[in-house]
Amino acid sequence: MKKNSWIRWCSLVLLIGSLPFCALAQDSAETDTIPNSEVLVDYSDIFEYILEDGEVIQKMLGNVELRQDSVYMYCDSATILNEMDVIATGNVIIQQGDSISVFADSLFYNGADKIADLYGNVVLVNGNNKLFTETLNYDLNTKTATYHDGALLTDDTTQLRSKHGYYFVGEDMAFFKDSVVVVDPEFELKSDTLQYQTREKVVTFLGPTLITQNDARIFCESGNYFLGTSTAVFRGNAQYRTEETLAEADVIRYEGDSKTVYLDGNAVFEEDGKTAKADLIRYDEANDVAYLEGNASYIDEEQNIAADSITYDRANDLYATRGRGVISNPPQILEADLVDYDKTTGLGIATGNVIWRDTSAALTIICNQANYDESSNYLKATGGRNGRPLLISEVEGDSLFMSADTLVSLEIIGAMKEEILPDSTKVEPQGDSLTTDSIGIIPAEDILTDTTLQLIDTTLAISDSLLAKPTGPDTTRLLLAYNNVRLYKSNIQAVCDSLTYNTTDSLFQFFQEPVVWSDTSQFSADTIRMQMANDEIDRIFLNQDAFILNSPDEIYYNQIKGRDMIAYFDSSELRRMRVEGNAESVYYGLDSENAYLGVNKTLCSEMLLYFGNNQVKSITFYAQPKGDFIPMRKADHEGLKMDGFNWQAERRPGSREDIY
Repeated sequence: MKKNSWIRWCSLVLLIGSLPFCALAQDSAETDTIPNSEVLVDYSDIFEYILEDGEVIQKMLGNVELRQDSVYMYCDSATILNEMDVIATGNVIIQQGDSISVFADSLFYNGADKIADLYGNVVLVNGNNKLFTETLNYDLNTKTATYHDGALLTDDTTQLRSKHGYYFVGEDMAFFKDSVVVVDPEFELKSDTLQYQTREKVVTFLGPTLITQNDARIFCESGNYFLGTSTAVFRGNAQYRTEETLAEADVIRYEGDSKTVYLDGNAVFEEDGKTAKADLIRYDEANDVAYLEGNASYIDEEQNIAADSITYDRANDLYATRGRGVISNPPQILEADLVDYDKTTGLGIATGNVIWRDTSAALTIICNQANYDESSNYLKATGGRNGRPLLISEVEGDSLFMSADTLVSLEIIGAMKEEILPDSTKVEPQGDSLTTDSIGIIPAEDILTDTTLQLIDTTLAISDSLLAKPTGPDTTRLLLAYNNVRLYKSNIQAVCDSLTYNTTDSLFQFFQEPVVWSDTSQFSADTIRMQMANDEIDRIFLNQDAFILNSPDEIYYNQIKGRDMIAYFDSSELRRMRVEGNAESVYYGLDSENAYLGVNKTLCSEMLLYFGNNQVKSITFYAQPKGDFIPMRKADHEGLKMDGFNWQAERRPGSREDIY
């Protein structure tokens, strides 16, 4: 029989398939000794054995099971070349030991080197870890998986992607390079190169790395992240950022169990214009407290603290330092170069660069000397720049600056208000009525009563019958400023002899020749009250001899005069004005090109004016108004100035510097 005919005959017999091939393989195993390096066929529905030109070709179809030593392979169809190399397709599975399995659509297996190249929907499973890719080179000798077309490694909670990777399965170690992304319930990580210890869940950064956690971002060039304990060490240009904060140090450490961040070596922390520096910064995340240790400094827009160590309670905005003297009585904080404090009595004197804060009311007082009583939260401030203390209050996201010869801050609770303040101070303006009874006007001689003046001047001898330790919600902080009060804010300025401010009602009261300016308007009266709402100017009440001047060019002046007035604001811009009692107005009409047309002069009992762009847009007159329109060429502009006309631009603070 010819050689080729014999081969065809053998193939025909084997293709009959009347007996499962697993039986044939078993008989053969009993009679022949097969080297361990050969790939053995344990089962196949259909088997074809071909010998051609001295080369053995084995073809299997249907439920194919192969093995080499302790490695098992399964597929839908396979071809074995020279009893060593395998080409397999369809539902390919490689099983190595009890924990390693590889799945793919197709496979080329080099039996001599025990290297498998897998293609299509490749999945490598090692315990809880799964590697997904389209092409994979797997060395069964070293248990090393290599890919260069992108892959995903996951343990059901953490996912890692990269373009290139080396997974040392036996060592539970993987290296990833190029476009590395790690997604975990706690964070997302992007890196150039990193190492991942799969058993202990340790990520080691081997190149520039960015970690995003909630609204925070961490950058470093080397370090470790222990996923199991949420503990991390970041080195090499280590930075921690949020929208509001920046932290830098030689080494940044995070301990997840205690929720503590360490900035070690050249530590810098920045937030909202504030900068903290130290050899070591320790941040207690759970309690929102930062500890600065060694060459510590804290700088913001208003102060610079330097000490051996600083403790900063971010949640309550509290500071404690070693070095510069600090007394903290939340929500008040008092700092100074020198503090004499009697803890038994709660009385003290602070001198030298004194800074006092009430964080609940967003108030700051800066002065040279402060006499205070901690038990009653009373403070009297004197001295400072040009001998004048400074008050800073945050209004409308802007700073309000005020100075006077003396500033007093005190807290009053419950019934104590009845003894200290006249009844009229506790009446809130409601509606549009401007009667004296409803508006509750307080003459200066009433607000500065003997009781109040004694309270102001007797710095440390405060009567216990008037003041008590404030507790509970029914607490009011009253600010008193007297002698040459000057106030500046970007959109409002004022001068007067004395002033009060109630933090509960957000109500300013100006006494003795008060003048208030807003944009191109000047307000004056015997007494002026300015009501704030939502940190914005809401209304200005002018009582007795109310007079408003408005001039965009300081050549021609719109004038409004009456017994009482209310000015209504929207977004701190004058919108309308109500005048009651002997109302008079002089205003200049404009055409569409803002050229003067003439002068309207009107007298009536009441009037209502509407403004736009700080100009009079319309006026409604009540109770038999009398009015004249005078063309510009016929108008006597000096003669049109009403009694009491007094444009006081020279008194107006033009900047923060002018309040001194």
